Amino acid sequence: MKNIPKPKKTGISSMYWMYVVIIVFLLGCFYFEDEPYSKELESYTQFETIAKEGGLKEIEINSAKHQAVGILTEAAAVKEFHNYEKGSNQPARVIVTIGSQQGIEKDIDQWKSTGAFKGDVRYDRSTDFSSYIWAFGPILLMIAFWFWMMRRMSGRDGGPGGGVFSVGKSKAKIFDKDNTDKVTFKDVAGLSEAKTEIEEIVEFLKNPQRYTDLGGKIPKGALLVGPPGTGKTLLAKAVAGEANVPFFSLSGSDFVEMFVGVGASRVRDLFRQAKEKAPCIVFIDEIDAVGRARGRNPNMGSNDERENTLNQLLTEMDGFGTNSGVIILAATNRADILDKALLRAGRFDRQIYVDLPDLNDRVAIFNVHLRKIKKDDSVDVNLLARQTPGFSGAEIANVCNEAALIAARHDHKTVTRQDFIDAVDRIVGGLEKRSKITTDEEKRSIAIHEAGHATVSWHLRFANPLIKVTIVPRGKALGAAWYLPEERQITPTQAILDEMCATLGGRAAEELFLGRISTGAANDLERVTKQAYAMVVYYGMSDKLPNLCYYDSSGQDYGFSKPYSDERARTIDEEVSRIINEQYERAKEILKKHAEGHNTLADVLITREVIFTEDVEHIFGKRPWASRTEEILSEDAKKSLPAASDTSTSDTETPPPVPEDKPEEDSEDKPEDKSEDKPEENPEAKTEE
Repeated sequence: MKNIPKPKKTGISSMYWMYVVIIVFLLGCFYFEDEPYSKELESYTQFETIAKEGGLKEIEINSAKHQAVGILTEAAAVKEFHNYEKGSNQPARVIVTIGSQQGIEKDIDQWKSTGAFKGDVRYDRSTDFSSYIWAFGPILLMIAFWFWMMRRMSGRDGGPGGGVFSVGKSKAKIFDKDNTDKVTFKDVAGLSEAKTEIEEIVEFLKNPQRYTDLGGKIPKGALLVGPPGTGKTLLAKAVAGEANVPFFSLSGSDFVEMFVGVGASRVRDLFRQAKEKAPCIVFIDEIDAVGRARGRNPNMGSNDERENTLNQLLTEMDGFGTNSGVIILAATNRADILDKALLRAGRFDRQIYVDLPDLNDRVAIFNVHLRKIKKDDSVDVNLLARQTPGFSGAEIANVCNEAALIAARHDHKTVTRQDFIDAVDRIVGGLEKRSKITTDEEKRSIAIHEAGHATVSWHLRFANPLIKVTIVPRGKALGAAWYLPEERQITPTQAILDEMCATLGGRAAEELFLGRISTGAANDLERVTKQAYAMVVYYGMSDKLPNLCYYDSSGQDYGFSKPYSDERARTIDEEVSRIINEQYERAKEILKKHAEGHNTLADVLITREVIFTEDVEHIFGKRPWASRTEEILSEDAKKSLPAASDTSTSDTETPPPVPEDKPEEDSEDKPEDKSEDKPEENPEAKTEE
């Protein structure tokens, strides 16, 4: 989609006017600076005396002004001007009024005959008009330049809305219905529920009679909420391409300016333009820049420009006046911090949640981004979708682009399956660093640590299925383990405990088989502590503190005080420590029971550096528990993969402070487990149960 062509800028560039001002100022100084060694004599007799004494080396006669100018010799200059320095290159002048040109010419002939004057005589016949031009020309130029700058800054001469006097103008970009290269809903993969609600707004703009006949009213606004990269702005672009009405697009930060009152002025100007082009759509991206709840950060009684802007926005959206035909779309990933008045019915009537894509949506998104990529026949889109749980649409696009770059780096004619697998590995775990120097002792420690994760997770029912374990340095970690997280709607208590136990398996293996522990488990301990804290404080899964939740979904965070007493805080700490210690001891018991298999697995890791699911199966046998996702997919295998029903990647509606979907890397240069929620799957590791 292309914008309406902007008027061409006239005049010089906006930065060059500063240089023009400097040049004009220097010229003015040059013309108006008084000559330090120049003075006008009171009588002609003084001029005659200087000439007879031999003090003149040149005379200039101006008959139009009835003046004579004498250039003094150095000796005469020192006598007439006490501050004149000998050897100075600057001439000294004396000016005198003459009666007539013939009279001074006779005197000059007499001075020459006596030898008092031996210089040249010049005649200046310029009129007073030219002197006025030299005197007042620079002033007139500066005045004309000032008027030109005032017109330019006021927006009457030059680009639209630029300059100091146009700072209150709206910065919205207008996309007209006649623009080409439109984005439509066909270009938006997945997001079927969100597209349904958005399409209803577009349909109302196209065919309002269908709704008004039944007494219905079009929603005045819709708020797109969701994690970054899920396609909120893309949906807005699709609306602009489908609606066939003028579309105003701007960011929430475009309202913010250092001048007081500018934000409110831009809001008024935006809605004024929108009313003139109604029916139309106004899209405000990242509206949390101006829509944050008022009064949360008082500014010591001084003026708050952001709150003034928000107040004006609230009034324009649904105030005393009406905005018939103006629909507001907005996008944010921080809906919890928005002002309640902004979210009420009549302003943003609908909140459309744009969630991370599920399995079916990921397949559709991959198909969209693979259109322009020359892929090999070996590329399995369904496998790629399974490899990338929790990935947003933007991250899937990055995977496709990274795979194409890797293929080009290896001089491939097409992008192969292995290129996509390497791309996922690169994005999730980081770049391989085989050149990093590692001693044999460190290498064994890393292998025992990673084998501990693999062994414990293999023998836990709710632990995520293992995909690959490596001790090749990648990113900031010296070792990594990849799992394929189950796609659950809700997460039971035992699933969280099993995940914690598997995460602690690396530290437990170090203590059991090396007799010491290292800093390599720093990332593991951080994730486990967050999970245990979430169980106690957010999910009410503690024995001593059941059915309690101290999470504030409104984002207020209880101000500066905790929502519980110091005694309760002590109980929370005790429960968190108890849960972690129990899972740590549980991990050690599993490792003691399967010590022989663990040692074999560690030896294979040291030898081969990378092991896959089939290697673990060869040592421990098949897992007695089938993957929940595999069971769902196996039921629909004959109907093709996209028929999977359970595809949500969100475990609960309340966002817990547990580790992110992407891997967190250890700050220490030690072994580390990578039990991410975004694993990679090697082709050799794929098994169907």
